[in-house]
Amino acid sequence: MSRAHVLLLFLALRSLAGPIPDEPFWQDAAEPIRHAPELDGATYRKLVVDRENVVHVLTDRGLARVFGDTLAPDASHRSLAGKPVVDITASPDGDLYWLLADRWLSNARNGVPFGSVGTNRYTHIVAEADGSVWLAGHGIHARADADGRLRENLYAGMSDIRVWNGAPGKPWIGVDGRIRAFDATGVTALASRGGRVWLGTRRGLRIVDPEGGATAGRAGPPELRLPCTDITALHAASNGVWVGTIRGAFFRRDAATPSPDHNGTVADGAPLTADHGIRLYAGRRWLRDDAVVDLATDRDGQLWVLTKTGLNRIGFHRTTLAEKAEWYHRKVRSRNLRFGFTAERRLRRPGDITSSEMIDTDNDGGWTSYYIGSLAARYGVTHEEETRRQAWESFGALERTQTIHTNAGFPARTFERRGFKFSDPDRWRDAPDPNWEWKGHTSSDEICSQTFAHAVMWELVARNAAERSRVATNFVRIVDHILAHDLYLVDVDGKPTLWGRWNPEYVNWFPPSIVDRRLNSAEITASLQLAYRMTGDDRYRDRAMGLFAKSGYLANILGPMSAVALTPGFIHQGNDMGDEWNHSDDELGFFTYWVLVRFAFTPELRAQYAAAVKDHWEFERPERYPIWNFIHAACGGESHEPEAAVWTLRGTPLDTITWTVTNSTREDLTKLPKSFPGREMKEILPPGERAMARINTQPFILDHGDGGGIDLPGDEFLLGYWLGRFVGAIAAPAAR
Repeated sequence: MSRAHVLLLFLALRSLAGPIPDEPFWQDAAEPIRHAPELDGATYRKLVVDRENVVHVLTDRGLARVFGDTLAPDASHRSLAGKPVVDITASPDGDLYWLLADRWLSNARNGVPFGSVGTNRYTHIVAEADGSVWLAGHGIHARADADGRLRENLYAGMSDIRVWNGAPGKPWIGVDGRIRAFDATGVTALASRGGRVWLGTRRGLRIVDPEGGATAGRAGPPELRLPCTDITALHAASNGVWVGTIRGAFFRRDAATPSPDHNGTVADGAPLTADHGIRLYAGRRWLRDDAVVDLATDRDGQLWVLTKTGLNRIGFHRTTLAEKAEWYHRKVRSRNLRFGFTAERRLRRPGDITSSEMIDTDNDGGWTSYYIGSLAARYGVTHEEETRRQAWESFGALERTQTIHTNAGFPARTFERRGFKFSDPDRWRDAPDPNWEWKGHTSSDEICSQTFAHAVMWELVARNAAERSRVATNFVRIVDHILAHDLYLVDVDGKPTLWGRWNPEYVNWFPPSIVDRRLNSAEITASLQLAYRMTGDDRYRDRAMGLFAKSGYLANILGPMSAVALTPGFIHQGNDMGDEWNHSDDELGFFTYWVLVRFAFTPELRAQYAAAVKDHWEFERPERYPIWNFIHAACGGESHEPEAAVWTLRGTPLDTITWTVTNSTREDLTKLPKSFPGREMKEILPPGERAMARINTQPFILDHGDGGGIDLPGDEFLLGYWLGRFVGAIAAPAAR
């Protein structure tokens, strides 16, 4: 098909449905708070945000407050500086009230609110809008008028009296964990909005609904389908409730309220929830530790979470996918480029980007090929000359994987200056230039990904015959190497590499139940098709047709994914090829499909290939993965679910560090038994609740991450977004 026909195909695809508008949404991000040295080892007890949006924290060393991005002891009022503080609260108007050992007071209302109490009698305070307060302590609670008059009520034999904010003039009184008005026991936290009241317990969340019919005004049964049922804190929001637990904080959306992906106000809660209305913030990506003491939102909608080791802030900021893509683009350009390769950064101190260094990886050429894909798609949409320059820069790294040594047509995995290699030191070889080393043992992963990169460079970036010739020359050299070695990739030792094998003797050794039979057949066919399109040389087409006719490669490609199953016992150089579903094979499959379909020899083959792509995509569909969805669209898939892809793009965190994420302890997920596909849970979680990982990691894994040791580039987000723009699934942003 000519380039003009390709354009016509995509114009037709774009007309199938209108693009999804790039409406602003709330992007969440952890915003670290420094802690003054005076608070080292402090015990953190309570969190209050006052009417001026000042964040106050009660500690065992007195009151602290946030100054900018630092939590420090508060010596603002000299008369109170250093005084032991028993409790703090905010009135409905947001005025801060203090409870000391022998008195309560506020600096609002010109300092008038004040009252004396018996020494060490009270432990909790709640303030009313009129300046009066409610107090609770050991076996006692009281109401103090604004003028200081105190009326006490004693509870004989009761030790723990608590008071929580309620309707004006009607605080909720808890006696030894029991709130009689709701017939509720074991209450650890309370929040209310309108007539609805949420009660936190050690065994779930109970809700008091004023419109509950016969049960109106009474606590319902404990809600147990929560990430953690051991609740320590609650804070009401306009469409749900924030919940603090011993294992992180989460937002529970009201059942009747839609998920605020891109609507509503910041106070609506989290920007994205799972299908069952929960959004969890846990682990070091979000919190210093997971033991939540208290939580609150400020008037800007930012979430403040007080945990055992200190204060945390999670910000929600209005953005668009286009703005988010530009953020990722600047991050990659400024922090994750090494010789034109996209690079991971190793963090010598977990989570500390200032301690990091760029390192080589097992597939630098492969990951960089996908980055090239994002630049090519972006250039196809925007025609920005700087984007085009950047694509050629990274393409130069792919060219150098061949020219850094003398093994013609053999792409190195990566290269580095001598003495600074990092990964797999046994796979490195000396370059003719004594200042450099290169990594061999190249696999089919590299060939597949580089085939994709050469295809998009030739199709979308090269603007004239000379540039297309440059791309073709580099790619055809790889294909000629494979053909010259009987469909093997041969390293400098004269032996085929472990995975660089497309010979029928290897490919057809696998039964149809092992995906390598289908995948490797598709890979070599795609490479031969691209070489034929670039050169017009019939020998590439003839070799592919020979593999179809004599070795069944077309039948292999079209074999149903439903045939792939657990098939142990097929051992290749010590590797059991059928004992698990390797998500890398899905990755390689979809990048191969781009070339397989778009560069098909005939329209008939294109239609057959497109059906095979749809067959594979149906299996991957639950992942809601943007790249798979939009490659499916680029291959003619009409039902590629762009909404699901956009859900993932919006939910992708800005923190690209590989923090450990533990979901196996959650009580709201449906755990699955061990299976061949390796999916460990039924639900698809928002990306912010999953570990940051490369695209060869399937998202249904419960626990993943390495404790914050690597900063990933995040360029997969760019590829997903720009492919969505390129196929017309995502609209350009409206002017803001």
